[in-house]
This record gives sequence, C-alpha cells and structure tokens, in this order.
Amino acid sequence: MLQTQYAYGQWPASVEIDIVESRGNRNYQSSGGTHKGVDSFGSTLHYGPSYAYNRWYTAHVSKFFFDGVETLDVSPPSNGGFWKYGNLDQTGVENPWRSGNGRAVPNCQSYPCLIFEDNFDTLDLETWEHEITASGGGNWEFEYYLNNRSNSYVRDGVLYIKPTLTTDRFGPDSLTKGSLDLWGGTPGDTCTSAAFYGCKRDGTGTHPINPIQSARLRSSRGFSFKYGKIEVEAKMPAGDWIWPAIWMLPLRNAYGQWPASGEIDIVESRGNRHYTAPDGTHKGVDSFGSTLHFGPSILDKSYDPWQTAHVEKTLSQGTLADDFHKYGVEWTEDHIKFLFDGQETLTVAPPAQGGFWKHGNLDKTGFENPYRNTSKIAPFDQKFYLIMNVAVGGVGYFDDTLSNSPTPKPWHDHSDFTTRDFLNAKNQWYPTWNPTERNGEDAAMKVNYIKVWKLSP
Repeated sequence: MLQTQYAYGQWPASVEIDIVESRGNRNYQSSGGTHKGVDSFGSTLHYGPSYAYNRWYTAHVSKFFFDGVETLDVSPPSNGGFWKYGNLDQTGVENPWRSGNGRAVPNCQSYPCLIFEDNFDTLDLETWEHEITASGGGNWEFEYYLNNRSNSYVRDGVLYIKPTLTTDRFGPDSLTKGSLDLWGGTPGDTCTSAAFYGCKRDGTGTHPINPIQSARLRSSRGFSFKYGKIEVEAKMPAGDWIWPAIWMLPLRNAYGQWPASGEIDIVESRGNRHYTAPDGTHKGVDSFGSTLHFGPSILDKSYDPWQTAHVEKTLSQGTLADDFHKYGVEWTEDHIKFLFDGQETLTVAPPAQGGFWKHGNLDKTGFENPYRNTSKIAPFDQKFYLIMNVAVGGVGYFDDTLSNSPTPKPWHDHSDFTTRDFLNAKNQWYPTWNPTERNGEDAAMKVNYIKVWKLSP
C-alpha cells in the first residue's frame, strides 16, 4: 500500500505498507537454514527520510494477521512516533513527519462571505497538490520542484516554502554527472509537467541539472473560484536571485493557451537586498509587483500587454522579508483591484466595449479576438486556482540591465550556459541566503494564511 499523495515527501518518507511478500522458490533458504521460499512470507513497513535511512528492518511485520493470528504489533511511542521508534532522532536528519489543513466554508447567508480559509495549522494535501517538474514557469529557472518536507512544511501555523541545494539530496557530483528523473510512477510522485524537458534531465559539465530544489503548490484539485476577494498574509524570502510568487491560473483554458486564458499575479518579488534599475529604482526584496497577463495565444510574448495591467511598489523603509504583509485582489465582473496591506495599488477596469482586448490595445494588432461575444472582464470570467512557489533565477525576470551589489548577476539571459554560470558563482549568491542561520529560513517564503470571500450572490 502507498499513499495517494505523498504527504511527507518522496519514498520512503511517506511510507509503504507491505501486507505480504513472498518468493515462489520451492527450495530456498538462508545460509543458516531459514526457509525463504514459497513456504514463507514477510510483512513490512518502510519509513524514513531517505533510502539510506529506511528503517524497514525495525518493522518487518506490523500488526498483520495470518489466518487470523497476529504475527507482530509495531507500536511507536507517543512521544517521537516512528521517528523515535526507528532511532532516527539520533541521525541529525530533519524529521519530515509534520502535517497540514485547508478550510472550505460554504453556505453563504450574507456578504462578504468567507468561502475558503487556510491557516496552515497543517499541510492539507487534499487542497494543495505539489507540482513535480524541472520545467519551472517556462523561464528556464534553476530550480526543480518536488514534494519534500525539506522544501515545503508547516510550523506554528505558518507554511514555509524553502529552496535548498540539489546536492544536499544527491551528492556533489550529481549536477554534472547524474540524471534528474522525475517521471515517478504513483499518484503522489508523478511528474506534473513534461514541458521544457521537465520530467528528466541529464547533467554535464556545460549543462548541469537544476542546482536548486524547491516547492510549488497549487490548489487546482482542491479549491478554485470565480470572483471574490483574496487576501494572503506572507513574508517574502531574502537572498540573491530568489523569485517568490503567489498567483492564479485558470482551471480550464477557456480562451486557449497562455496567455489567452489569463494569469493573475498577486505578488512577485526578488530576494536580492541591493538590486536596482539604471535609474536607481529599487527592484529587490524591498519591492514587489502585481500583474495581469492576457492576450492572443501565440508564441511571441510581446503581444502579452501585461504592462497595461501592472503595478510595482517599494517600501519606504525595511524589506518584505522583515515582516508579514497582506497581499490582496478584489475581483468582480467589472474590475480587478490589487491591494497591499489593505490599500489599493492598482485597479484595472476594462471598457464595456472591447474589454481587455481593447484595454491592451490588441484591437490594433490584426489578431483574432478570443474574447469576442463574451463579458468585458474576459478572460477573467472563469474559475481560477491558487499557486505558491519559490523559484530561483532563470531568463527574463532578473533582467540583464539591472544591477546587483556587491556581486553582479553571474549569467546572461542570452547565453547558452545560464545554469552553469549561475552554479559556478555559488560562492557569491549562496552566502546571501544565510543557509547556516535560522535553519536557512531567511530564504523561505512564509505564508501565515489565505482567505477568500465571495462578495455577492
């Protein structure tokens, strides 16, 4: 037996229950004479943080019954559970067995009406599915996403999404001599996107596999909504080239492939502490952006008029990593409004005639309008779901014209060796993540809660 979803990470962290295993050999025994063939069987629990720490031999039968007779009862202690039972508390490895819990609250009698709330007392895998892929967001970022409690976990009512080094899991030679195989084979570990070679990559000296392991959670199977108000209280990560995002995508692509069916970016930021545009505008962890993406479904991204529905804000003092802030969206049939700590930052209200196609000046392009004969708010008139992720680097978001201090950006967007150049500069960027302080959580995005209200019947 295996879990439907891997609540505690990859095998064997999310355990395996072997009810019966046997061998068909009629005359098969150990050197000591113990029968090991078809006249014998085993029942086992597999558990532990990794293959090397699988403590199956401590639970080689666990309260299984053979012809109604109990063969073994494995009862872990109430304090420490299976982590203690398997002596894993003596390994120094992080304990993955913490748990999670979204809250859906239906039946509205008055408005605004709270229809969803997650305070992250637990990590609810019925609501949040982990994406498992190296494709990232299509920007050739340097992370791959996995379901692992080193990268996504809850503690004291806060969700942490923390990037770590791939070599922490696979060893120092894995990036240039190993393979990253994410195809999987069970419901909890199957690759979720093969785009951009997302399910398998082979490492070489010039093209290493993704050097960062991180997490991306989506609510597409657990919660989606159309129109309402969403509020997320979160603290952004700090560290060079870290790219946190909380955003929304359509549950179904009613108007075609991206960006035709829309994207709502509630908040995107950069972890760099000293990062500026040529005119001195701050672009790092003291600033963030909120954006709508829409337009014709073509490969040329220049026809995504996101600049017409985009706002950036910079704090007057401190950074977004110092304290929790509230990021919000008010979404109606008439407009989409972005909020920061309760204050409006941008309202996008497309015209009644022409809607977003007119708002983005797309009526002058000659392309066919996918939003014709629909509402003025199209493509944002469909159900959307939530996404939370922490990416690292990639092409486009950390523009080559921006300046970082004290060390410059180590790769160029038009290079064929972006991942290699980023990796070779590890001694510059990794110390800015403060990996040896506070459990490396300066580099983590922390989410305190998510709330969604329905605003009208």
